[in-house]
Amino acid sequence: MPVEHAGGHEPPTTDDDAPRAGRDEALAELDRRRAAAEAMGGDDAIAKHRASGRMPVRERVAALVDPGTWFEIGALAEPEIRREKPVPGDAVVTGFGTLDGRRVGVIGIDATAVAGTTAPISMRKQGRLIEHAQRGGFPLVLLCDADGGRMPDVMGWRFSGLPLDFTSFLGAGDGAPAVPRAAAVLGPSYGDSALHAATAHYVVMTRGSSVALSGPSVVEPAIGERLTDDELGGPEAATAAGNAHLVVDTEADALDALGAFLSYLPSNAALPAPVAAPRGPARDPAALADVVPTGARAGYDMRDVLAAVADADSVLPWADGWGPSLLCALARVEGAPVGIVANQPLVRAGALDPESLAKEHDFVDLCDTFGLPLVFLHDVPGLMIGSQAERAGILHAYERTVARIARAAVPRVGVVLRKAYGGGHFAMGGRPTRPDFLYAWPTAEMGFMAPETGIRTVHRRALDRLLESDGPEARDARAAELTAEWVAESEPWEAAAHLSLDDVIAPAATRHVIATSIEIAWGERPQRTGAPG
Repeated sequence: MPVEHAGGHEPPTTDDDAPRAGRDEALAELDRRRAAAEAMGGDDAIAKHRASGRMPVRERVAALVDPGTWFEIGALAEPEIRREKPVPGDAVVTGFGTLDGRRVGVIGIDATAVAGTTAPISMRKQGRLIEHAQRGGFPLVLLCDADGGRMPDVMGWRFSGLPLDFTSFLGAGDGAPAVPRAAAVLGPSYGDSALHAATAHYVVMTRGSSVALSGPSVVEPAIGERLTDDELGGPEAATAAGNAHLVVDTEADALDALGAFLSYLPSNAALPAPVAAPRGPARDPAALADVVPTGARAGYDMRDVLAAVADADSVLPWADGWGPSLLCALARVEGAPVGIVANQPLVRAGALDPESLAKEHDFVDLCDTFGLPLVFLHDVPGLMIGSQAERAGILHAYERTVARIARAAVPRVGVVLRKAYGGGHFAMGGRPTRPDFLYAWPTAEMGFMAPETGIRTVHRRALDRLLESDGPEARDARAAELTAEWVAESEPWEAAAHLSLDDVIAPAATRHVIATSIEIAWGERPQRTGAPG
């Protein structure tokens, strides 16, 4: 008989009631666990994080991806070694979203939970996300903010057994096309956060952040060196070492920079780079003849030349603080993305040292990997020489760089603006590296070395004898004659006559010549790269 109550008869029970109750309870448990994951390190930890001037990781992700596109995986992960206080997601957020309409994979370290430290589960989460991105062929965005490895989770045998697969964690494996990696260093970033930055093609960091293999808390007890985060891996140290390509003031600026960088590149190396609507240059190309002085020793800012060659507001510097005698930048010319490599006469007259050559190698590799034509703007007095350069490895850096330029499969166009001497000319994509097109301005000088240096080197003994026999006036007159002959040999006319140059062009025509040469070099073949890095 049914049991009566105030509302009438109790409805009859069925066999479905117990399973339904269990299902509702499980769904409620799911909601509870998701809420706990989204709470990150908790209110107190989030407040402390904000007080340091940093955004919580989930706010970073929301600011990065297009609204309504976030798709998270691994949110319910927990560490192998459980603590009294939960570690939601094992201190890392992983998932997918779109950025300017294109799919990206995102790894965001949660510094509000155990300082974002790394343990086996968090590493497994990151590895799975990386594998998905590489298999799917879309870019990786890495939001770095972590204090290294977590103890005791990575102590002893556990460290050796970490689920870190270097065949996939550090780059594309199994012949898959490479995908762009872009990292933002948004706080103290040590351990695997630093490794993420090291694997990235582009690293932007905020002022007040730092990136290094190990943090000060490890460095001091290990080697006795007491350092602050900033001294160890702050923006100045990181840019000088080539560990960061851009420094910005705010996290919003950093996230914008990631989007800007990815806008020049295809989603993976098997696709053509995206083309935008053409825009005129910020500076009138007709002014180029006045921008670059004719005197070989006079300084000027090569960025003024870039403004007359590239589309307006399209120049994105790449590692200005590393090897600063060479400028590298992503840009667009008539809407097409390109990589520009240009000497900077304001720094050591534009001479190439080991750091600038290493920078050039990596930038050329980036552009060739992702199908961006290379534009070389020559104003180089040569390679740095002497004991300091040799001890820093300039010979190896030079060989490595010219070999990488020569292997590049993308169109390569060079223009000698004022001078191109010795190995510096070759390292800027000179004729032995087989560029598609090579041009010079009428006032350009080319050769083994600058006339003044060449006269002193080749004719030193003869001039010394003349000084002894006939005096300084005779010596100076003969030196002037020899210099005039050397300069005549260095002018571009004979180079063009013998097809060492494809043409001598007016400065005002530089932008048009570069754009047209790239179009011709691409031809009707797919606009993508061929040579591996």
